[in-house]
Amino acid sequence: MAYRDVSRARAGWSAGWLLAAVFPVAAFGQAPVEPGAKAQAFARHAVSAQEAHAADVGRDVLRAGGNAIDAAVATAFAMAVTLPEAGNLGGGGFIVAYLPGSKEVVSLDFRETAPSSATPRMYLDADGKLRPRHRSGAWAAGVPGTVRGLGAAHAKWGRLPWRDLVPPAVKLAREGFPISDELAAALNAHLRPRNADAGRGRGGDRLADFPESVAAFGKPDGQPWKGGDRLVQPDLAATLERIAANGPDEFYTGRTADLIATYMFENDGRITRKDLADYRAKERPPVKTTFRGCDVYGIGPASSGGVVLCQMLNILERYDLKADGPQSPRTLHRVTEAMRRAYYTRATRLADPDFVDVPFAELASKAAADELARTIDDSRATPSADLAPFPILATEPDHTTHFSVVDGEGGAVAMTYTLEDSYGAKAVVKGAGFLLNNEMGDFNLRPGRTDDAGSIGTYPNQIAPGKRMLSSQCPTLVLKDGKVRLVTGSPGGRTIPNTTLWVVLNVLEFGLEPQAAVDAPRTHHSWFPDVLVLEGRSWPEATLKALSEAGHKWRIADRQGNANSIAVDPADGRLYGAPDRRRATTKASGD
Repeated sequence: MAYRDVSRARAGWSAGWLLAAVFPVAAFGQAPVEPGAKAQAFARHAVSAQEAHAADVGRDVLRAGGNAIDAAVATAFAMAVTLPEAGNLGGGGFIVAYLPGSKEVVSLDFRETAPSSATPRMYLDADGKLRPRHRSGAWAAGVPGTVRGLGAAHAKWGRLPWRDLVPPAVKLAREGFPISDELAAALNAHLRPRNADAGRGRGGDRLADFPESVAAFGKPDGQPWKGGDRLVQPDLAATLERIAANGPDEFYTGRTADLIATYMFENDGRITRKDLADYRAKERPPVKTTFRGCDVYGIGPASSGGVVLCQMLNILERYDLKADGPQSPRTLHRVTEAMRRAYYTRATRLADPDFVDVPFAELASKAAADELARTIDDSRATPSADLAPFPILATEPDHTTHFSVVDGEGGAVAMTYTLEDSYGAKAVVKGAGFLLNNEMGDFNLRPGRTDDAGSIGTYPNQIAPGKRMLSSQCPTLVLKDGKVRLVTGSPGGRTIPNTTLWVVLNVLEFGLEPQAAVDAPRTHHSWFPDVLVLEGRSWPEATLKALSEAGHKWRIADRQGNANSIAVDPADGRLYGAPDRRRATTKASGD
């Protein structure tokens, strides 16, 4: 069966390999998504990433005989240079990988952790309100996991020497690279002094608030950046050189650890040198379900993404969505009700499994989905508050990156990593050249307060020393008959599992060609706020009217996610790179 026939047969496909990383899309430079584009085909291996220079680095590692893990490591380090809003050394994330030698799927958790001095109410004032600017600066950061995670993956599953994987990133930082119009616009906005935006409705934290960030990302002549200008990062190059020469431990116990600890001490941060030395990445069992004859693997807690995705697919498997079509009122109603229930599970049951008992296999089971599906009225929206056995309070007046890699041996990795918000905490570690994350904001910061605007205060995800904050990251592998069919994932904060759901449905349920599956509009519902978000303006008026009549509150958003994906043709094993064209800088690269 050739790929073009996939719409007439839901399952097929052959071997492949992919890596996915997740970041919310920046507010600049959206690429127009024109209908009819086809995914780029590759015969041997492929990388699909949010930034072109990094995608090429991963491709070159595959050309040199590296496997999927090697390419993922090299791509991730390169993106720490070329995608500063999301690629990172100072953040954390997750990997889901298919190992062709042992024919097993494995997953690695390198999520950030709370510092040892953290407390549940550390970001609240005496009145229980969030302190101003609690999401920026040194005190917003969790202990970074990226370097330890990349090192752990390479040590266990990599092939090429470590010293061969980091130097491409060193070169990009040392010699610089021509920036895109999109990156130029983003840097200019973040480097604009706060008072320059008075009266423009822009009061958010920015790089301009921190001298070290201005030194790292400001244009040397003091002028605004333009597309094509060269961004050189000497401090970051020096940090990467130390990591290349001395291995991942250098970040946690060497000169870089000293720079982090000093910066924390001088800027009211919480991370100590001991916190860094104690950090470990953790191999955990992946979450698994089946859908339309395929095996779907995701990441388990401390990310919610895998459980949420599996729970939604299990609920939706009972319906013939294809018969109605992806934009029909009944399909959107059923998808929304599945999202609503899975996100309620997220808010009330999921957290770091080292601190909270999380029966993730049970939650991702068919039996759990059956119980949830029985509560769905197929003609009326369920008010989100009706799902909770506790009161929902009235309202008081996010960046990640995803990339995919497939090697020539059938190995696969889905990787997501992030700083949380765009440019994280906005603070660059002095002398080290990299941005800190602001992941502490992913904890439930106001214990006991869950409101209808989406603030969640349930117990499982409250702050504790050494605890990993709950994530929405959703790196995903789909296998058929033991071979990889699809690797996907997305940035976008809480929208991530829902973006991933739509890519999986578009391929497995609706039979779309890979690029069309990525390009198609998406929806999002996260329990609270109790609002269905519809991407773009292509939704039929009759569908919108029917949703309103069924009791759904909805609104339109410009765009959702950035799902750079790779699919595999079941007939000949050809790889199809499907970069998400919502972003101008995305690229599929391979041979």
